[in-house]
Amino acid sequence: MEKKALYEAQDRAGKNLEAPGTYPFTRGVHPTMYTKKVWTMRQYAGFGDAKSSNERYRYLLSQGITGLSIAFDLPTQMGYDSDHSLAQGEVGRVGVAISSLEDMEIVLDQIPLDQVSTSMTINSTAAILLCLYIAVAEKNGISRSKLRGTIQNDVLKEYMARGTYVFPPGPSLKITTDLFEFCKNEVPEWNTISISGYHIREAGSTAIQEVAFTLSDGLTYVQAALDRGLKIDDFAPRLSFFFNVHNDFFEEVAKFRAARRLWAKLIQERYSPKDKKSLLLRFHAQTAGSTLIPVQVETNVVRVTLQCLAAALGGAQSIHTNSKDEALGLPTEEAALLALRTQQVIAHESAIPSLVDPLGGSYAVEELTDKIESEARKLIETIESKGGVVKCIEEGWQQGLIQEAAYDYQMDIENKKRIVVGLNSFQQTEKHSQPVLAINPKIEAEQVARLKAFRTRRDPSKFQAVQKELHQVASQGGNLIPVILKAVQSHSTLGEITTTLEKVYGRYRP
Repeated sequence: MEKKALYEAQDRAGKNLEAPGTYPFTRGVHPTMYTKKVWTMRQYAGFGDAKSSNERYRYLLSQGITGLSIAFDLPTQMGYDSDHSLAQGEVGRVGVAISSLEDMEIVLDQIPLDQVSTSMTINSTAAILLCLYIAVAEKNGISRSKLRGTIQNDVLKEYMARGTYVFPPGPSLKITTDLFEFCKNEVPEWNTISISGYHIREAGSTAIQEVAFTLSDGLTYVQAALDRGLKIDDFAPRLSFFFNVHNDFFEEVAKFRAARRLWAKLIQERYSPKDKKSLLLRFHAQTAGSTLIPVQVETNVVRVTLQCLAAALGGAQSIHTNSKDEALGLPTEEAALLALRTQQVIAHESAIPSLVDPLGGSYAVEELTDKIESEARKLIETIESKGGVVKCIEEGWQQGLIQEAAYDYQMDIENKKRIVVGLNSFQQTEKHSQPVLAINPKIEAEQVARLKAFRTRRDPSKFQAVQKELHQVASQGGNLIPVILKAVQSHSTLGEITTTLEKVYGRYRP
């Protein structure tokens, strides 16, 4: 985004600045922001089998994280059990493998689910994973009404930026709203979706595109829920968002302010909710994995620190800081701890949380906020004029813009218009070895063996009956969540549930 070198008082002439916690929430969703309580500190983690991931989660909790953030492997994300032929070689590679209730019990062992807020980065199979989570909690005597957390459940961005879709957009939107409806009454403290710009930015979008495409997706989910018969105040207070934090410090701070303000205005203009919470854009921020470099990895600590500062000054409700070694592989325990300590130093030693919106009123930040809001609104209106998010996805429109932006960004690096310290400038010739987390290949064989044994211990008649019921409810358009919960409790696996639904909905092919 083009910026002036100097912003002055005349740039802000006649423009007022509202108080934090008041509409349209440019300066934050709460009047006191972090002065009463700092943001939730999450560390996105998960690898190998359930036991390995559980050990990492309990270690991070002992070191001061205040919320779990679970990463799942690709087979789990795409609806395949660990013993499926397409899962071979991918089990536990980019997250934890979860195929069964037994897996989920192991991964959550000794974790107080009524005390810890859990975020699960899962989309196409989000309904199944949430049901597994509920089933484990209730097996341990914890009421579903006490569970707190967030399920990402944002499949629209998968079609444009990430690719871990299962069903076509129509059925996927339907399952998303099933979760809205179910959680409203059954799991009231759970955030039913995390509308994600993070992956859109990781795919190469600009900051303005990240805001526009994310909010467009959000409006699509809102309309789908309204079409389902829900009222705006029934579900909007539990919507949450997930944004990237890139390197352009002031642009990123302004991006968060602009997104918060634009969302409040769009919801107010279109739906006039009675509950103020329906207007709030509450968001989790994660530092940008795409900015990390595989050489001079210590410089990544500086990048992550600056990005975390931008998220805090932009008013994030929770933050994840990437580990310095993530350009090489999954984070080592040492690197993950350093990433957490980065947040803790900012939160407890910088005194930044003692001030509410300290950059509010900055000529530059306020002007950048206005510009991002204006340009993002124009993009949203363009998407709507073209027939909406789903139609644009099917035509590849958003994908094309993201690809162009990614190409321009990469060419700027290659032509040194954009300096990346250690990568295209200030390079070193000497080699430095960096420990890389290795996944033991035995884990896959052990996971597959445990899954097959799990299937032999279930009641075949109960399994067949619940699969038949699931197929029937899907065919008739009923809410799937209660029957999926019954299925996981009857020891149906993630892949088996997905296969049954696939017989009704089909599997999406772009």
